[in-house]
Amino acid sequence: MTSERFCRSVAGRKLQICLLPFIFLITLLPFYTAARAGTVPELMLADIYRQGLDLSQYRVSEKLDGVRARWDGTHLVSRGGNVFAAPDWFTKGFPAIPLDGELWMGRGKYEEVSSIVRTQLPHDGWRNLRLMVFDLPTHGGTFDQRVIEMNRFKTESASFYLGIIDQQRVGSEEDLLKWLHRVIDDGGEGLMLHRETALYASGRSQDLLKLKFFTDAEATVIGYRPGNGQFAGQVGSLKVRTDEGVTFFIGSGLSHEEREHPPPLHSRLTFRHQGLTKNGIPRFPVFLRIRDEEPR
Repeated sequence: MTSERFCRSVAGRKLQICLLPFIFLITLLPFYTAARAGTVPELMLADIYRQGLDLSQYRVSEKLDGVRARWDGTHLVSRGGNVFAAPDWFTKGFPAIPLDGELWMGRGKYEEVSSIVRTQLPHDGWRNLRLMVFDLPTHGGTFDQRVIEMNRFKTESASFYLGIIDQQRVGSEEDLLKWLHRVIDDGGEGLMLHRETALYASGRSQDLLKLKFFTDAEATVIGYRPGNGQFAGQVGSLKVRTDEGVTFFIGSGLSHEEREHPPPLHSRLTFRHQGLTKNGIPRFPVFLRIRDEEPR
């Protein structure tokens, strides 16, 4: 059953729910178009950590659960190329060079950050955020050299809203895992490992790795499967497609409210899984949240 047929097969109020996002999009189209003043940034993306690496070649930092942002020297731009409505006082004192970072307000605060940055008008909510910088995409040097440069311009900047993510070295995998446990116990998400000799390169790279207890990934909602039994009349699972083109269903992790009012088609979501099958399909996928962080 397609998502369109599913919307029509349930009560009239559900039909209105299916149509509202489209009506809402038409209403906000002028605002959305105005937000797309930036160019989609070519970001470096992390691969998954695997045991057996020579850790002496890597710098390690905490993985912050915020909203990815690129400072282009003039504006803060989202992953999708939309310009965030950051107040002038927030970016005052930022350097005139591109910065790769995370808009962040603390561990476990992703939803709050997302709510603040989606607003298309500057507001005081930004006083709770900082841009935590972890790379210089146009520097041209190795990551080790880029770390030195990041620390240098931070000491020269008077901005309270600009921070640098601490990049450390670890002596062994045992030390790495102890650090991971401390971060998780304190409500953090995981660790990032960056090869010291690596140049900045867009796309997914073995030079940048993420380490977490569970693997998470992103996918796009492309349809729905109706529920049965206790979920009759609701969404049973979401049909999703990964960036690699793998299609599958996610049912676990959806709340009652999310089954009543499912994420709209084409929305991006984050899910957790326990590895891949031989066909590349995520094992035991669990819905975590919608990646709703583009300004509107």
